[in-house]
Amino acid sequence: MGFTYKYSLDVHMRVHTGEKPFTCDQCGKRFTQSSNLREHRNIHTREKLYTCDQCRKTFLRASDLKKHLRVHTKEKPHSCHLCGKRFSRLEHLKNHQKIHSGVRDYMCFECKKTFKSEQCLKRHQIIHTGEKPHKCSHCDKRFSRSGDLRRHERNHTGEKTVQVFTL
Repeated sequence: MGFTYKYSLDVHMRVHTGEKPFTCDQCGKRFTQSSNLREHRNIHTREKLYTCDQCRKTFLRASDLKKHLRVHTKEKPHSCHLCGKRFSRLEHLKNHQKIHSGVRDYMCFECKKTFKSEQCLKRHQIIHTGEKPHKCSHCDKRFSRSGDLRRHERNHTGEKTVQVFTL
């Protein structure tokens, strides 16, 4: 690996030496580059300096804005090596991969049932709270699950349900 400027080599060498010469005066966290320290300071000020041009949503870090932009571009750079399913965020891929491993890290404290994702656990916990957040737009009926609402709304629209069976 070659560097055009000595400064670039010096910054790169910090990866190997572990040197972090830039320190946050509020929390003491250390950084290898001054630019990383500047961006880190936003966490303390809560100043959201980065704005999405498409929807005006604001972010604390440039990296968060970059991840958010994938919502608009539909970019999915992370793919599962087992089934090929693609994801916009690495953490979503890691969560998905638990499906293949059988790991169930999330447990309901009410009934001790375990789940592969936090999302599945939250969806399950609604049965214990009795919450029904999904309301029919045609009548006053409410449902705990969005799929139940969609099935119910077909009664109003006359849409036929198509079942697909795979062998």
